[in-house]
Amino acid sequence: MAPSPGSNLPSYLEGLNPEQREAVLHDHGNLLILAGAGSGKTRVITTKVAYLIREKGYAPESILAVTFTNKAAAEMRERACAIEPACSRATLRTFHSFGAWFLRRNAEAAGLDRDFTIYDDDDSTTLVKAAFPDLTRQEASRLASAIARAKDYGYQPDSPGLEAAFKGLNEFRRSFAEYERRLRATGNVDFGDLISMPARLLRGDPVIRDRFHARVRVILVDEYQDSNVAQFELLKAMAGQDAYVCAVGDDDQSIYRFRGAEVKNILGFPETFPDTQIIRLERNYRSYQSILDIASAVVAKNEGRLGKTLKAVREGGKKPVLAVLNDHDEETAYCVRVIDAAVKRGASFSDVAILYRTNAQSLAFERALPAAGIPYRLVGAVRFYEREEVKDGLALLALASNPRDEVAFRRVANKPGRGVGKTSIEAIIDEAYASSGDLIEAAGRTRLKAARSRAGLNAFSAFMRELAGKLGPSNPEDYAEDTGAAVARARVAPSESLSVAVEWAIRESGLLEYHRSQDEIAGSQKVSNLDELVNAAGDYPATRSGLAAFLEAVELDRALASTDVAADAVTLITMHNTKGLEFPVVVATGMEQGLFPRDDDEGEDLEEQRRLFYVAMTRAKDELHLTYCRRRLFRGRYMEYPPSRFLGEIPPGLLSPFGGKVDLGAAAAMGTWRPGVGVYHDDHGYGRVVKVTPAGDSGIIVIVRFETGSTLQFFPKYTKKLEIIKD
Repeated sequence: MAPSPGSNLPSYLEGLNPEQREAVLHDHGNLLILAGAGSGKTRVITTKVAYLIREKGYAPESILAVTFTNKAAAEMRERACAIEPACSRATLRTFHSFGAWFLRRNAEAAGLDRDFTIYDDDDSTTLVKAAFPDLTRQEASRLASAIARAKDYGYQPDSPGLEAAFKGLNEFRRSFAEYERRLRATGNVDFGDLISMPARLLRGDPVIRDRFHARVRVILVDEYQDSNVAQFELLKAMAGQDAYVCAVGDDDQSIYRFRGAEVKNILGFPETFPDTQIIRLERNYRSYQSILDIASAVVAKNEGRLGKTLKAVREGGKKPVLAVLNDHDEETAYCVRVIDAAVKRGASFSDVAILYRTNAQSLAFERALPAAGIPYRLVGAVRFYEREEVKDGLALLALASNPRDEVAFRRVANKPGRGVGKTSIEAIIDEAYASSGDLIEAAGRTRLKAARSRAGLNAFSAFMRELAGKLGPSNPEDYAEDTGAAVARARVAPSESLSVAVEWAIRESGLLEYHRSQDEIAGSQKVSNLDELVNAAGDYPATRSGLAAFLEAVELDRALASTDVAADAVTLITMHNTKGLEFPVVVATGMEQGLFPRDDDEGEDLEEQRRLFYVAMTRAKDELHLTYCRRRLFRGRYMEYPPSRFLGEIPPGLLSPFGGKVDLGAAAAMGTWRPGVGVYHDDHGYGRVVKVTPAGDSGIIVIVRFETGSTLQFFPKYTKKLEIIKD
């Protein structure tokens, strides 16, 4: 039983702070635990499971706890069982493994074989292709992905509003219905079914519902801010009238909207589950207050939050640093400096993490760190030069450099598809080996039976010859003897750099469009990675020797990256992948408007990006560095960038400056006076912002096109007659 007031607490509760203890002891109505970053929420939920069994007398079998990853579920079980061994009999699972367990127990009612197979994304694509044989594999993959997203949002083929939500896909309702018909005929399920089918059974079958509700009296959900609409509906269906529901999460760390996560689930929890008490865990055991102050200041700008203020338990700490740099070369040099300083103080390489918004940003660090003798590990992504789309682009270049390169030819001769099968490719290779070995030449003269294959090969041969023609002759003087294959950027004018030819090759080969379509399916940022490949070529001249030097440098980078990396290594990681991690030293890079956040991020998208910034900053235990570059390479050309509007949301005096000066007031204004915003001017009437640019000490320049047809520019810092209006 629970301890009476004034009695000694069980020993396993003594180490909890008052808010944590209150959350563990709560056992009536429903409970929402708002657990801030670094507040010890895993300890709370695992201790609560043990407490309910040991002190409150709940049968372990009556407790269901769900989370989102196998790792989290295993940790939950291990820590709960360490307090109370009977916790091993509780149901502690991921959402999807719970769904599989539930469906196997109720297979007949669900219309499934008890030994059903769970189809992964590739299996679903195969099923779509079988249902619609006229689709290419790529088109089938896109349709399968859309069906998976529909299930995440709780849609079925007959759901109202389905076609409006997926209006970009023709006859989506019919396609969805045919996919479902075929899937049901197999007796198997996909990942979406593991969530939606249990919810439908619980809602529609009173016998199953009453039996489940009689058994499960307590439901705990970890990381509730990451739940999607379908998981929300499943939770409502699982919760009986007398069930005790406890959700643990942080509305300020909801960053997976692109995967279907819905922050409204946690914001609306008190309305969905009556008699809910909210307990806030605001004591942060990870970071210094100086770090939490700027994280809290930024996320407080969000309207969609329940609100809390983190308080550091650790005293002291220095101000986070804002490094204002000229370009990405200075940014990598600054990161090397931070790493070296940390190591000299006695830190390990593994104490340092470099964070970035997109995977494409990792390339500069993948090149710079090995050159500086700094080991690194890349988390959550394939190394840049090993990514599919990058290897495709490099294969085109390698074949242009050496038309005898069989490996490169095999990779790109039929990618994107040109109707050239394996047999045709072997015939071309045999033809080449029988003569000069030139595969491009052989591709142009090999006689193939299929007209499409002949046309595809002729077009490919012509393309490769044109690419080779864009390269000037070799020039040994392109390279300084003391720098090997490296070429100083100052010696290469943008119009003469290899990046121009690389950008043309990726576009005209069809690779750009091919991988753009993959981005639409998976949000994989493949186009951004191809842009970074173009940028990487910008250091080299558009000559044959320049191309050879570039490919040589790539191979050297690969060799450096492929050596065994000791456990003591700097972490390169996207901000999304840092959730749940912590590091003594964090460098959050790329704080430019247009990169983070993007210029078109508004409303819920902007609030999610602000939460992502919050997550990134609260990974830091001892030191936090933010980097802003005035300009960056984009497709081989330098682009000027203003500072991120998020920097402008940090109160003055909370950051320690390094490098150049930047007007953070202008940074905030850049977010307010953004392109597309409606305005009104006393003299000129209504208009719309078309462009915003930084203007030094004057803040920013806003260019407005008015309904009268005139286009005028203003300095908001000095203009009082121009006002923003809400559309």
